[in-house]
Amino acid sequence: MAMTCIIVDDEPLAIEIVESYVQKVEQLKLVGTYRNAIQAFEALQQQPVDLIFLDIQMPKLSGLDFLKTLRNPPKVIITTAYRDYALDGFELEVVDYLLKPIPFERFLKSVAKVMNPPSPLPPAVRTETVIDDYVYFRVDKKMVKTKMADVLFIESIKDYVKVRTEDKEIVTQQKISYLEESLPRGQFLRIHRSFIINVDKIDAYSATDVEIGKHRVPIGRNYKIDVMKALAKNAF
Repeated sequence: MAMTCIIVDDEPLAIEIVESYVQKVEQLKLVGTYRNAIQAFEALQQQPVDLIFLDIQMPKLSGLDFLKTLRNPPKVIITTAYRDYALDGFELEVVDYLLKPIPFERFLKSVAKVMNPPSPLPPAVRTETVIDDYVYFRVDKKMVKTKMADVLFIESIKDYVKVRTEDKEIVTQQKISYLEESLPRGQFLRIHRSFIINVDKIDAYSATDVEIGKHRVPIGRNYKIDVMKALAKNAF
């Protein structure tokens, strides 16, 4: 069966674009478009839907405030021109956060997340939180032992990486992209083209940076949405 959806946006052109995208996806069935959140709220009382394409900046009631009013909200994909609300959106468990203008390819990727959500691995085979006890990094002519649990973050400096722990700094010749592939997923997170952090070491974070002890590590613009979504899983 097709997934029912509505579009909530105060811009006619934005509605027209998303509507044209929906019409290209056979598994989606558009049942309404609304120029403000009040209209959408009233419509949902009469006809629940599976998915909402939701703008944020709208008159009378913002998209995020509207979402907070729904007791059992459907799946939501944010469609907005503003990056600054990504953290708020993912804390409300939206499926995705699309920035206008929205390419059709990015729209399809977002819809696929709704239709084919990843299945969680059973505990017996979950591996993303398992850390090897230690690794050796080559520094000059010797190998330096480093406990992975002690790593705060990793910084890329051209063809080298700087591995920062609470009590030392290790500089070794290595590409950060190669090192990233060797780190346990879920425990270490790439938040910038030049930085990977240990998620367990985070003290605080915002939409622009992560605080780890006395260090402030920037979140790259191209990484922000994925980082916010990853960190919001444990936010209350």
